[in-house]
Amino acid sequence: MLFSEIYGSYYTAVAQILSRAVEGSLTGKELTVIVQETAFGESLLTIPSALKEERWPFLDLNLNTPVQHEPAMPLSALQKQWMKALLQDPRIRLFSPSEEGLEDVEPLYDRDTFVFFDRYTDGDPFEDEEYISHFRTILQGMKEKRKIRVRFKGRHNERHSYICVPCRLEYSSKDDKFRLITSCKGNMLTVNLARLRSVQVLEPYVEDEFRPADYHTESLVMELFDERNGLERVMLHFSDMEKETERLDARHYRITLHYKRDDETEILIRILSFGPILKVLSPAYMVDQIRQRLDRQFLYRPKE
Repeated sequence: MLFSEIYGSYYTAVAQILSRAVEGSLTGKELTVIVQETAFGESLLTIPSALKEERWPFLDLNLNTPVQHEPAMPLSALQKQWMKALLQDPRIRLFSPSEEGLEDVEPLYDRDTFVFFDRYTDGDPFEDEEYISHFRTILQGMKEKRKIRVRFKGRHNERHSYICVPCRLEYSSKDDKFRLITSCKGNMLTVNLARLRSVQVLEPYVEDEFRPADYHTESLVMELFDERNGLERVMLHFSDMEKETERLDARHYRITLHYKRDDETEILIRILSFGPILKVLSPAYMVDQIRQRLDRQFLYRPKE
């Protein structure tokens, strides 16, 4: 692990819980909310029960704590180096992050330390000044709840101009591209940021206009055998997706993923990377696609 567990998400969640307990205002509902907002999805299966049942001796049955001072968790030198390395990423720099306190810190690694072999090579021009300007103008519209006018060229070089409500920005790791999702006259409009020719912030929109049409989503049900930290690895790997996790017994979990149909191929590749510890139960057509891919791998396996 890159960091000591003292600075991990679980410890951050417990630190916030103890801070509320020190104030004397912690409730069971608030404990659950803190875990949901600061830890991982599966943390609801472990942290609340461990604290309430006094297996972790920080709270008693009345949610009072023997701790007298709020926990302090300053950044370690290693964490600062890691953060400085992240700030070298041009995708992160699009959001204008602050480097306050990291001015004299050496980055932990350089940008060319990692080579991506499972990603398309025609990603967005993240360091292009025009691209950066478009990205930050969109962010301004989203933060200030304003409409925007976007002008762009389509796949066949046709020109488009729309006034729309910016809903969200999505990043595809596989394509290495950002997409803008907007609500335009009650319909969903998706635009690749690299195709934009201009972006203009307009007047504020009223909440009634903000009815973002969403992608049609699908649900996929899997069964996980928790071997070699399988649960933690799966939760981390699918952390960018909406999901529900249900414990079946000490070693088995049922996980329901909600994904966009356009991302289906990428989801299949992710699932296959976990091998036999992850089994797809439904929908049937996804099970069939898994079988077809495994059959092809077996058919074309190298001969000894």
